[in-house]
This record gives sequence, C-alpha cells and structure tokens, in this order.
Amino acid sequence: MSFSDSNTSIRIIDGVNKEASSKYDYSKEDILRLITDNDIKYIRLWFTDILGRLKGMSITRSEIEQVLEEGQGFDGSSIEGFVRIEESDLMARPDLNTFRIFPWAVGGEKVGLLFCDIETPDGRPYEGDPRWVMKRVTNKLAEKGLASYMGPELEYFYFENSKEPRIIDNGGYFDYATVDKATRLRKKTANALEALGIPVECSHHEVAPSQQEIDLKYQQALRMADYAMIYRLVVKELAVQEGVYASFMPKPIYGENGSGMHVHQSLFSGDTNVFFASDDSYHLSDTARSYIAGILKYVPEFLLITNQWVNSYKRLVGGYEAPVYISWGRRNRSSLVRVPMYRVGKEKATRIELRCPDPACNPYLAFAAMISAGMAGIEEGLQLPEPIENNIFDMPEQERISRGIKMLPNSLDNAIKKFAKSELMRDVLGDHIFNTLIANKWVEWDRYRTQVTGYEVDTYLPWL
Repeated sequence: MSFSDSNTSIRIIDGVNKEASSKYDYSKEDILRLITDNDIKYIRLWFTDILGRLKGMSITRSEIEQVLEEGQGFDGSSIEGFVRIEESDLMARPDLNTFRIFPWAVGGEKVGLLFCDIETPDGRPYEGDPRWVMKRVTNKLAEKGLASYMGPELEYFYFENSKEPRIIDNGGYFDYATVDKATRLRKKTANALEALGIPVECSHHEVAPSQQEIDLKYQQALRMADYAMIYRLVVKELAVQEGVYASFMPKPIYGENGSGMHVHQSLFSGDTNVFFASDDSYHLSDTARSYIAGILKYVPEFLLITNQWVNSYKRLVGGYEAPVYISWGRRNRSSLVRVPMYRVGKEKATRIELRCPDPACNPYLAFAAMISAGMAGIEEGLQLPEPIENNIFDMPEQERISRGIKMLPNSLDNAIKKFAKSELMRDVLGDHIFNTLIANKWVEWDRYRTQVTGYEVDTYLPWL
C-alpha cells in the first residue's frame, strides 16, 4: 500500500517495521540507523499511569542519541499514581526492543515510538511504574525457566461520536459486508497493526451492533502488554480519521453485550508448552490444572485490576455472555475459565482462556495479576475442582450452592473490598501501586454512588 497524510484519511505504509517484527534485541546503533534510514523526525516516548492511560512525550531526532543513552527526565507529580510534588523528578528510559515506526505520517512527519521504563534519578526502577510490575513478574518466571504467553481478544465499539453511543452498523456476530463502513475500518486497523509489526490472528464483527474484535497472535506477556497499548491507540486514531469514535468502554449500551478482553494464556519452558499433557482427558498437565485453580481462587482478589471501572460491573451480569460465576469448563462459555478444545498435533496451542477482563484495564497490571494468581496455584499445589459443562445461568440457585459455585464481586465497591484484603496482590503490585489504586477507586466509587442518574429521575420523579 502507498502512503499519504490528509485530514480525512490515513493510508498505511507496508514494510516499515519488517525488521521490528522479527527482531527484539535492538542496539542503540540499530535504532539510530533505522531513524536515519527512514527519515524519522520525532520519536514518542511512552509509558502508562496506574489506570492504563497512555502517557508520554515527543523528542526530536537531534535528542534521541542522548536519550537512548541516559533517558529523558520528566515531572511525575501530575501522573495518576506516580509521585508526590516533592518527589517529582523521574526518568523515562527507553526499552530499545520496543522501537517501532508509525506506518502513517503524524502532522506531515514520520514518527517513531519507544516504550519506556520509569526510573528514579539514581537509576532504580520506580515502584509506581506498571511496566516494572509486569517485568518483575516475568523475571520471576524466568528464574524458574518459564515464560508466559498471552493472546488477548480485545472488543470495542464504533460510535458516531464520543457524546452518546450511536451505532454505525446493525451487524451481528461474524457478519461481513465489504460495503459496511465498520468492516472497512476494522480491516484498515488490522492492516495498520500488521504494518507496525504486530501480528493479527483474525478480526470480525462481534455480537452487539457496531461491536468489533481484532485478535492479536500470542506473544510473551510483556511484549503483549505493549502491543495492547498500541492496539488501543491505533483503533482510536484510525476511527477519528474516518469521522467516528472508537470506545473500549466495557458496557456502553444498555441491553446489548458489553466488550470483553478474553485472555488466552499458557506457560512455556523453552519450546515446550508445560500446560499440555497427552494422558489427561482435557490434555491439561498438573501444572495447568493448578494454574487454573489459582486463577479461580484469587480472581475475586484481582478483579479490581482486570475490571477496574464502575462500568465494568454493568458488563459482568447474567444473560450477555460475560462470566458471573467462578467455574471452569471446555465447551461452556458461561464459565469464567474456558479450556479450548485440543487439536491433534497442536500441543503448543494448549491454553486456558480467562473471560472476565475487559479492554479498559491496564494490561501490564492485568497480565501480572493473572500470571501471579496462576503461579500461586502451582506453588500451593491447588487441586482443580470438577468442570461445569452445563449453562450456569440456567442452573437453579440451590444446585449452584450445592456444587460450591461462587459469584464474582458484583460491583466496584465489592471488588475494592476483596482487593484491599489481598496479600497476594499487595506482593505483586508493591505497596505504592496497591495503596494508590485502592484510594483512587474509592474516590471513583464515591463519585458514582452520589450521582443522581437518569434511571432514578425517570423512575421516581413522576410519583415520589
């Protein structure tokens, strides 16, 4: 494809990130060469706050060599979950392996990007950096000779604007129409991700009108968290260029399915998938079974991370394919954890799918929490209960109770309470992020609970 920059459209350049898609051990010299060869004028330095919002700054070509060597200083006092004013000096140190070139012009200029790790002025990792949390978890896995692979399915909506959720199509699950604006925009977005060196597995229309899904091919967890951040930006940027608004809000339309981020995950030792076992009816190893048991045990404690907004709990209700009950199964899509069917000769594809997260989470913290819960299950030698293969939504309450099927926290305040008591999450996140997240979410809940909603006015005002 060719390239042009205008106010109304983006055309994608293929090939600018071919080297990046196959190489993850860049040196400073490699990056400087790529910047020169591709005539890059600006480089964006990216990181996230604790809520998963993308933050960053742009530097020019003349500054990049020094920044690659020493990092870029910035004031962290206004970043959510970062430092106090009297401790505001921080450094953004680029992770050289994350270098990418935008496959479209920004303001008429070619632009590169680098994710950064946040450090204190004396060079120590900053405890409030979500990416450092993720790196700590993956480093612990590496010490055990393991690596975690993630494959998220991020759903989102296209709307006419950001003021109200007016749909732009009436399609349903897997509907495909080449003349449909949403279909063309989704395809264009998948092409842009591929041009950025981010492999796309598939894309399709989801269940609700105007709802889309683009699935990324599984990667090691830290890399996938970076990709998820790029994914959300690309979806939104291309939507703006087409005059529509893309939203990752978990439940934007009453009476329709919300948007989830089902996360497929597995553990590898070298080239071996340690979740696979040939002699098990589900082809799950003891390691995989204990990992799932850890997820089931600790999900009430980490739900605040994977589903962090008031609106997240409007999605986690019965009747809309989102999980409500803590259970696992193979064919059962009402389960919290699903084990996709094994295909002969595809041992490396053995994985589990966690269905509760939504795409508005912080992927660094969410992936770190999932992995840590699973690993706790392995370390504790937890036994996996029997699977539930029938629809739990149709199951009588007494049967659910007798089978020990518990519910997820059903509101933000209940999720905060569970999270606040979790020693595992305190250990995973560190005191700084753990305490800051609790404080932030209590403020959000208090603002929500004191609102007078349209529902209350419509329901009560006419007769009270």
